[in-house]
Amino acid sequence: MTDLITLANAIAAAAPAADAVASVANSATDLKPLGKGLAYGIAAAGAGIGIGMVVAATLGGIARQPEQTGTLRTLMFIGVGFIEVLALIGLALVFIM
Repeated sequence: MTDLITLANAIAAAAPAADAVASVANSATDLKPLGKGLAYGIAAAGAGIGIGMVVAATLGGIARQPEQTGTLRTLMFIGVGFIEVLALIGLALVFIM
């Protein structure tokens, strides 16, 4: 009989620990949307910085050589397109995660 009481006490003592482990596991899955949002935020910020740098360099080039406006504008749009693709890949990655 003493062994049964000892076993019951051990199970009762372990039950709160099992609940704590389960709550930690649930809180880890609750952080997944936060991680997704953070990942896309970083991707979008990187694309924004890259586009800003490309446009600034293009405007600087046009200011120095106005006769090259058409060529520089075309190259700028190609560069902006490539940078924007990286942001879209980041968005797709969020849905894959």
